[in-house]
Amino acid sequence: MSFLKEIQRRRTFGIISHPDAGKTTLTEKLLLFGGAIQEAGAVKSNKIKKGATSDFMEIERQRGISVATSVLAFEYNGTKINILDTPGHKDFAEDTFRTLTAVDSVIVVIDVAKGVEEQTEKLVEVCRMRNIPMIVFINKLDREGKDAFDLLDEVEQKLGLKVAPLSFPIGMGYEFKGIYNIWEKNVNLFSGDSRKNIEETIEISDLSSPELDELIGEKSANTLREEIELVEGIYPEFNKTDYLEGNQQPVFFGSALNNFGVRELLDCFVEIAPKPRAKQSEERLVKPDEKKFTGFVFKIHANMDPNHRNRLAFVKIVSGEFKRNTPYLHVRNNKKLKFSSPNAFFAEKKEIVDISYPGDIVGLQDTGSFKIGDTLTEGEILNYKGVPSFSPEHFRYINNADPMKSKQLFKGIDQLMDEGVAQLFTLELNGRKVIGTVGALQYEVIQYRLEHEYGAKCTYENLNVHKACWVDPDDPKSDEYKEFLRVKQRFLAKDKQGQLVFLSDSPFSLQMTQQKYPSVKLHFTSEFE
Repeated sequence: MSFLKEIQRRRTFGIISHPDAGKTTLTEKLLLFGGAIQEAGAVKSNKIKKGATSDFMEIERQRGISVATSVLAFEYNGTKINILDTPGHKDFAEDTFRTLTAVDSVIVVIDVAKGVEEQTEKLVEVCRMRNIPMIVFINKLDREGKDAFDLLDEVEQKLGLKVAPLSFPIGMGYEFKGIYNIWEKNVNLFSGDSRKNIEETIEISDLSSPELDELIGEKSANTLREEIELVEGIYPEFNKTDYLEGNQQPVFFGSALNNFGVRELLDCFVEIAPKPRAKQSEERLVKPDEKKFTGFVFKIHANMDPNHRNRLAFVKIVSGEFKRNTPYLHVRNNKKLKFSSPNAFFAEKKEIVDISYPGDIVGLQDTGSFKIGDTLTEGEILNYKGVPSFSPEHFRYINNADPMKSKQLFKGIDQLMDEGVAQLFTLELNGRKVIGTVGALQYEVIQYRLEHEYGAKCTYENLNVHKACWVDPDDPKSDEYKEFLRVKQRFLAKDKQGQLVFLSDSPFSLQMTQQKYPSVKLHFTSEFE
C-alpha cells in the first residue's frame, strides 16, 4: 500500500470522561469489533478475574480505576484505529492533558444518570482550546437516567458544545427498546442479552411505516416519531466540515456494557473522524504526508514488564515513515539513536513493528535518554510544543524506610519521575527530596510501585507548601536577585532538570515575594518562553 494510502486509513483518538462513566468498558467493546479480544472483562464484576484488557497495572486492578494511559491498536474494515484510553481520575489529569497532544480526535463518554460531571468539563475545555473534533457517546442506557433531551441540553450548556444527534434512544432503563440510528436510518433492537454477538439491525427508511409499530409497539413507535420530529426541528443537520473544525459535535446513545450502540458509533467514526492532522512545532507547521519522519514523546512508562527494568517512551508519529534500525536525531540531546525493537501495542501485549506511519503510536525502549516532549527527526531541528509540567498541589518529604535499599529507592524515584507521575524537588539547603503531585492518590501509587517494582520502601512526611513556582530572573547578576536567593534560601529547590524552584508556604508569602522582588519572575508551569 502506498504511503499516502496508509495515512488515509489511520484514525487516532482518545477517550475521555469522568471516572466511572464507562470509558474503559467502551474501549473493550471497540476492541471486540476489531476482533482483537474474544470476550471483554466486565470492569466491576468480581466473577471475571480477567480484569479489563487496558488496565494492566496491579493497582488498577485492585482499585478498578485506570491510572496509566494505555495505547491500543486494532484494524476495523480496512481502517487502522489507535485508541488512547486516558485515566478519568482527577489526580491523573496531567497524564490526560499530555495524551490530548497526541490525538487527532476525541470521544467523550457521558453517564446517562449522572450527566455532565466536573472532570468531563475540564477535559472538554482543553479539547475546545485546541479545536479537537469530538463525538459524544451517552452511555448506560439500560439503566434509568435523565431524559434524552435534557441530556442534550446539558451537554450544550455545561460543555459549550453544539450537538447534532446521530442516534436516538427508544425508551430508557426498563423501558429501553433500542436505538433509532439517524445517521444510517435504521432501528437496532435491544434484547437485554449482553452476549458478545451483535444484534442485527433492521432498516427502516420511513418512520411512518406500520412495520415500526409491529417492532416496538404502537406507544413506543408514536413517541419515537414525535421525538425524531423534535430532533429534526431543534438540532442542526450533521455537517462534517463543522465537526472537523471543532464547531459541531455528533451524539450517539448506547450501552457499552451490553455492547449496544457501539457498532453504530464505530461505523460513523471510521467514516467521519479526521485522518492524521498537521502539527505545529516551534519552527513550522509539519504535515503528515511529508516524506521525512518526525515524532514526539508524549508519555514515558517505567516497567512495562516488571521482570525487566525497562522503560518505554511512547512516540506519536507526525510525519513520514518510522523504520526500525534507522538512526534518528534526538533533537534535545543532539544525538543519533536507532531502535531495534519498536513496539506497537495491544494493552500489555506488544509486537515489534518494522515500519509505522503518521497517526501511529510506537513504544521505544528507553534507557533514560527521553523526557516528555522530546522530538525525534531525520535530522531537522524541530521542537513540538505543548506538553507542560504544571505546578503540583501536594508536597511531601520522601524518606527511605529501608537503609539497605537506598540505591533501589533513588533509582525508582528517578524513573517514576521521568514518567511524569509526579515531580521531584531537591532542597538547596540540605538536599532533602520533596515529591510534588497534582493529586494525593499519586503518593499511594508511587509507594506501591516503589515496593513492588523496585523492592524499595518509603515513608512520607508532610510539608507545608502552597505552590511551586519556577524562578526566572530578569538579570541573574542583579543585587535584587542575589538578595532573593539569600533571604529565600530555605524555600529554594531544584527540579529534576536543574531549574530553580521557589516553594512558597502560603498565598500571602507568594504575593509578598512578588511585590518585594519584581524583577524575579515566578511561573506556575515549567514551560515558559
